[in-house]
Amino acid sequence: MPILVAGSKPRPHAEHGFTPVRRSAEHGFTLVELMIVVTIIGLASAAVALSLPDPRGRLGDEAARFALRARAAHDLAIVEARPVSLWVTPAGYGFEVRRDGTWQAISDKPLQVTKWSAGTQAATSVTGRDRVVFDSTGIADRPFDVRLLRDGEARDVHVGADGAVRVDG
Repeated sequence: MPILVAGSKPRPHAEHGFTPVRRSAEHGFTLVELMIVVTIIGLASAAVALSLPDPRGRLGDEAARFALRARAAHDLAIVEARPVSLWVTPAGYGFEVRRDGTWQAISDKPLQVTKWSAGTQAATSVTGRDRVVFDSTGIADRPFDVRLLRDGEARDVHVGADGAVRVDG
């Protein structure tokens, strides 16, 4: 029987079911255990990286933001009782109001000139700059369609002749 010194614990040994090999395994991790932990951390990191949103935002969100601004231009035409136009190019879009016989750019948010997000292209029925005009009652001068394209994805924004704006796709 081992002799105990005051304040010490008995040391496990072969009599108590401990072998030298088993004792050394209980003092740390094996290489296989460490490799499994590293693999789990790597898989979790990959899952997180793949679930991060696109920094440009979703194309549907950009189409919705554009549609809301087009609707705001429609409302502005009614409130100010003067024509407001929306113009679109492949690079961006903007709004103008008719004052003193000329079109003047709107510089106030949210109707200031805006560029499409990186990689987004806009296509209309006209090459270059295309325009739709809302009169003082909110009626558009013609139906107007804009197709937004990015990475093989497409969203259509439709402005009806009655001034209604909707996003399709």
